[in-house]
Amino acid sequence: MAENGRLEDFVIITGFSGAGKSQAMATFEDAGYFCVDNLPPEMIGSLADLFGHEGSKVERAAVASDVRGGDYFDGLVKVVDDLESRGVPYRLLFLEAGDEVLINRFKETRRRHPLANGGSVERAISGERTMLAPLKERADVSIDTSDLSASRLRKVVADKMLTRTGVGRLAVTFMTFGFKHGSPRDADLTFDVRFLPNPHYESELRDLTGLDREVIDYVENSDGIQEFYERLMPLLDYLLPAYDQEGKSHLTVCIGCTGGRHRSVVIAEHLARIYDQRDDLLVDVVHRDVEKPPRRA
Repeated sequence: MAENGRLEDFVIITGFSGAGKSQAMATFEDAGYFCVDNLPPEMIGSLADLFGHEGSKVERAAVASDVRGGDYFDGLVKVVDDLESRGVPYRLLFLEAGDEVLINRFKETRRRHPLANGGSVERAISGERTMLAPLKERADVSIDTSDLSASRLRKVVADKMLTRTGVGRLAVTFMTFGFKHGSPRDADLTFDVRFLPNPHYESELRDLTGLDREVIDYVENSDGIQEFYERLMPLLDYLLPAYDQEGKSHLTVCIGCTGGRHRSVVIAEHLARIYDQRDDLLVDVVHRDVEKPPRRA
């Protein structure tokens, strides 16, 4: 328990409607934070005061504040300014996503956008983007959830916002993708491996993926692959500690090929096996596009 009921961490979760605030809130709840959802901005300061009173047992808290009207954003900016001036140890988590992704999410859930007021979702999102700009600039952590599943979002939030499980352990995600499906929005480092021979043009390999032994053997025996590893791994060995020293808790290293099914998958799995042996790293692998069907030749 914190001495004198002092609040140690107060997280404000905000951002676009439909960007995943509920999943983010669940992450903090699972970590033992006292959580309050859909809290009006004008009540955030009072709640922080309550948690900071002597005798309070709340050391860590998270609140999610959703848009309710046009004056919401100005109100939340003022709350953040007030918390900062009073020395309250707050952090602002901002969640966003691309317009098309947000529109599809509202269509799938059949929910009404809070700013639509009978109008189109597209117009509401456009207005929300303009109004949210000042908050995004103030965010301690900003996450684009466009390419993230619910479970993946919760992991990213945990890696970026929660205390590490071990001293000096940097969480590294090797993410594969296909350039034809678009580059990941949350990439910290991106490497293009389309210079390697493409298994797609081998009829017996086309419908397989980089998780299959036949494709692994094909890629690992390709001209240029060893030279690539010999140059890439020293670069990663230099960059990973540098990011860690700068205080970064999570690093997404993206490996891209044409379709995200063959070359990138083999290479990411190879790198993950090597770096997972290090005690100072928490390694994860995500294959974004591996399940997407191959194009026909």
